Amino acid sequence: MKISSARFATSAADYRDSPQTEMPEFAFIGRSNVGKSSLLNMLCNKKALARVSQKPGHTRLINFFVVNESWCLVDLPGYGYAKAPKAERNRFNDFVADYLEHRDNLTHVFVLIDCRHEPQKIDVDFVTWLVECEIPFSLVFTKSDKNKPGRIKTNRDLFLEALTEYVDGEPPSFITSSKNNDGRPELLRAIGTMID
Repeated sequence: MKISSARFATSAADYRDSPQTEMPEFAFIGRSNVGKSSLLNMLCNKKALARVSQKPGHTRLINFFVVNESWCLVDLPGYGYAKAPKAERNRFNDFVADYLEHRDNLTHVFVLIDCRHEPQKIDVDFVTWLVECEIPFSLVFTKSDKNKPGRIKTNRDLFLEALTEYVDGEPPSFITSSKNNDGRPELLRAIGTMID
């Protein structure tokens, strides 16, 4: 898939405020410091599309970006942002869950996992929730430029192993680096297949 255009469309503080379109939507979510904004910018080849912040937890709304005027990339707030007040974290969780469970346009969820770490309970719990809700997803292992290939494979395998009691078969997964553009063709190809 070639990206010819990408633009910010709108933000929503509640899934019911989401734009009224029939475009397929591909949501990206992960822990607050997983490199989501950088990945979205890399995918669309547009450095300032999604704001990259030095402080985790910057995304506190559902942000919609229209790509090629034919599909939407959806930037969801990161989960597990410890510095936000508990009531605010719970609100984030509620409206993100509402979007994921009830948004008719949602085609697929890409769950971002930091490949530098062994499986984190918060990531495993989120993925198993997606499985329970029968929401289609793929795993995107980020920051591959900051880890050795052998360690990346080990951490990926450990994460997939942690899911075996919840998932039938192996979910699709991608190894990415926003710095080196690794994984970009594979991710765009996957999205293109789901649109077609």
